[in-house]
Amino acid sequence: MDTPKPPQKPTHLLDDLESIRQLLDDDNLDPPLLTDSIDPDSIPLLSDIVTPPPAPRQPPVAEPVPAPQARPLRSSIQQTFNRDSELNRLDNELRAAAELILQDVIDDFVPQIEAELKRRLQARLSRLLPPRK
Repeated sequence: MDTPKPPQKPTHLLDDLESIRQLLDDDNLDPPLLTDSIDPDSIPLLSDIVTPPPAPRQPPVAEPVPAPQARPLRSSIQQTFNRDSELNRLDNELRAAAELILQDVIDDFVPQIEAELKRRLQARLSRLLPPRK
């Protein structure tokens, strides 16, 4: 059997507190009074502490890009159609995978939810209906 830990004596706790105070070695042990005023100039500003980031480098001047050769309109439309159909296919696959994952999660938690609902129903019934004789 586990035996409860005997409570520490107050003198031991006082000794611990005193040793902590000595470790901190704070000469001013009195808390500041509400009437004490603080010199606003003695409070450092964030801009005094944090150094500003280095100035961004100027990006190199890009040479003008030659205009792409004109493609036939039909091939451009075909590429756009292929890209859209590929995006639609990927979207449908992602949605189907998400539904499967959601169904797996539901299947995993249904027994727990059902048990909790039964427990709550039994507790409520015992409060609403008198016990059987």
